[in-house]
Amino acid sequence: MKKETLGQVLKQRRGAYNYTQRELARKLGVKASHVAYLENGRRRPSLSLLSRIAETLELDKRQLFLLAHPEAQWIIGEKREPSPSKQREDSWRRFSGDRGTLARHKVTERELKVLKNVNMLGRVTGPNQYLFILNAIRQAVDED
Repeated sequence: MKKETLGQVLKQRRGAYNYTQRELARKLGVKASHVAYLENGRRRPSLSLLSRIAETLELDKRQLFLLAHPEAQWIIGEKREPSPSKQREDSWRRFSGDRGTLARHKVTERELKVLKNVNMLGRVTGPNQYLFILNAIRQAVDED
C-alpha cells in the first residue's frame, strides 16, 4: 500500500473536475507553475492556499493539512506510520531473531548474509517477505 501524497490528491481531484493546471491556478489565485510544483511535491502550500484548494476541489481541510504537513500528525494525535527504514529494521530484526522460523526453513548463515544485504535495498517490509526471497533464490540456484 503506497501512501497518498498531497500532489497525487490534487492531481487526481483536478482531473475529476476536468481542470487544467492553468484553470485551477486561476481559481486559486496562483500561477500554473505553482500548481505544478504542488502536484510534483516540490512545494508545500500556505495555510490560506490549502483552505482555497479544499474549497475549490471540495476536499477535507484536515486531510489536506496532514498531507501537506505529515510531521504534524503527532500534534493532533494521529498515529504516524513508522518510516520505511524503521519498518525495514523491525522486519529484519523479527526475521533474523526468529530462530524457530530459521530452523524450520533451514536458513544457513550464508543465506542470512545474502538476506541481510537484500534488507539494505529497502524493499522488504515484513518477515514473510524474506522467506519468499529466500525461496526464489533457492529455486534460481536449483535451476542452474
